[in-house]
Amino acid sequence: MKPSVTAPGAPSARYRFDWRQTFAALKYPNYRLWFFGQLVSLAGTWMQSAAQGYLIYQITRSPVYLGYVSFASGIPTWLFTLYGGVIADRVSRRALMIITQTSMMILAFILAALTFTGVVQPWHILLLAFLLGVAQAFDAPARQAFVLEMVEREDLTNAVALNATMFNLAVAVGPAVGGLTYAAFGPGWCFMLNGLSFIAVIVALALMKLKALAPVGRRGSPMLELREGLRYVVHHQYIGVLIAMIGVSGLFGASLFSLFPAWAVAVLHGNETTNGLLLSARGVGALIGALFIASLGRFRFKGRVLTFGSFAFPILMLVFSALRGLPFSLLTLVAVGFAQILTFNLINALVQTQSEDRYRGRVMGVYSLVFFGSMPIGALVAGAIAQQTNEQLAVVLGASVLLVSAVLLWVFIPRMRRME
Repeated sequence: MKPSVTAPGAPSARYRFDWRQTFAALKYPNYRLWFFGQLVSLAGTWMQSAAQGYLIYQITRSPVYLGYVSFASGIPTWLFTLYGGVIADRVSRRALMIITQTSMMILAFILAALTFTGVVQPWHILLLAFLLGVAQAFDAPARQAFVLEMVEREDLTNAVALNATMFNLAVAVGPAVGGLTYAAFGPGWCFMLNGLSFIAVIVALALMKLKALAPVGRRGSPMLELREGLRYVVHHQYIGVLIAMIGVSGLFGASLFSLFPAWAVAVLHGNETTNGLLLSARGVGALIGALFIASLGRFRFKGRVLTFGSFAFPILMLVFSALRGLPFSLLTLVAVGFAQILTFNLINALVQTQSEDRYRGRVMGVYSLVFFGSMPIGALVAGAIAQQTNEQLAVVLGASVLLVSAVLLWVFIPRMRRME
């Protein structure tokens, strides 16, 4: 067997498939702190996300506002994420994340206060979504690049996969709990619990005992370093294509989930609990997929698995768009979530393992910009299409574009299938 394609200086990969390797990164104390602290925080975040989407739809009765929320949170992504990647290569990533996580906690408490007092308006939600986007624009590159400070390189891919496992476990639990909390106590408690959940990850970051890292040499201004990072991404034989793939997937695939509040009411004739179940079903499938990929951390045909996911994701979206009953819709969303994570998580892992350490923050800044910046645009477009036509057509169009892009990648860039 020939060795896998790895970043310079990376150790050789082992190819034996072994489910016992699924949780390999948890042997590192710092990563254990991160995993469980972030899990609590993300569950709260998804409670808020489900409640916030349903609240603004309940106030406006317009699916286009679902797109507005995502669009408002995406504007800072386009403005600040690349610079956030430069900052992540120049300062302590732990200190940067403590600042950003604290900011997000305060914003959740503000939204809770507005909701509890009964004065919340759509513009409040949009403004707070924008400010949350500012914090996330600086948090995302640091968070992505921070993984290598908690684990050794040989377990990096496993840690990236476990991050996705953590994320999707929160997706599986948070929205369902959020929907039940919304129905029983109102949206204010969803926002309050989210604010409290940030304490877990802030404490985890403060307790970590990190190894000393050699500072990255500064050869010029932040703009010069940013241009160097962009050139590195564009000229790399794999990273540029992988980031383009995540952009297309975010633009035309992730927008499906922004329509769930409208889909729950208009298509499935449900309520806020239905909305939470839809999000959780997708999260269950993604959780299963993330655990599967965690066991592929040292496996040799990641490119082929990624190719399979790029075809399965849009095909299953098309199947979902044709369903009208809740049970079959939930089962299909489990499959959608599994296929989605094959695409999203393998792209993330492959980008990180391909990147040189000195460019890691900037590479993940570009990755975060494309990934998080594409989703709000896709949500805005999907919401506008749903407003003018219906939710089903918006999903069908997005899935069709994804399917065409998968075919084009198969035909014109076959080397991606050979990535190991």
